[in-house]
Amino acid sequence: MSGQNIVTPNAEGLVASINATKARGLPPVHLWDPPFCGDLDMRIARDGTWFYEGTPIGRPGLVKMFSSILKREDGKYFLVTPVEKVGIIVDDAPFVAIDFDVTGTGENQVLTFTTQVDDMAKAGPDLPIRVECDPETGEPSPYVLIRSDLEALIDRKSFYRLVDLGVHHDGWFGVWSGGQFFGIIPSAELD
Repeated sequence: MSGQNIVTPNAEGLVASINATKARGLPPVHLWDPPFCGDLDMRIARDGTWFYEGTPIGRPGLVKMFSSILKREDGKYFLVTPVEKVGIIVDDAPFVAIDFDVTGTGENQVLTFTTQVDDMAKAGPDLPIRVECDPETGEPSPYVLIRSDLEALIDRKSFYRLVDLGVHHDGWFGVWSGGQFFGIIPSAELD
């Protein structure tokens, strides 16, 4: 390998690559398949905080930029540009749904979630809500799909609001959104 320069991935290089491919909306990361360049010392904590080299990234615009090039493949998370792909660690889900709006009622209700990086997702058949329960504690962890295999953990206050909107349907207690019913827990009430 003499004569070849081995480049270690770093956040500054990713920012330069992102800026070079600036376009409106989210970049088409699903179309990009660059070579894997190694792991980056970047982590997304369960509360949605992004860390670089152990330090929280304090610039919301930078976090939003990185989140726009996030991709999940085979259960692993990567930041992807047209020329490089670097692995990062995600403790739970890469996003946190910090709020939602409700339009309509009953089966015509639509829940539009907003994440900590201002992504918006209307829950429905293509962007489902799901709830995982901890097998030991029974504590629920609710999620909503935001885009392309990337979920948001629904924060506690929003989950309580979902429960307030809940109804019983086909043996489940849950919520409607986008014409789809999403069960939260088995229902004690029979329909």
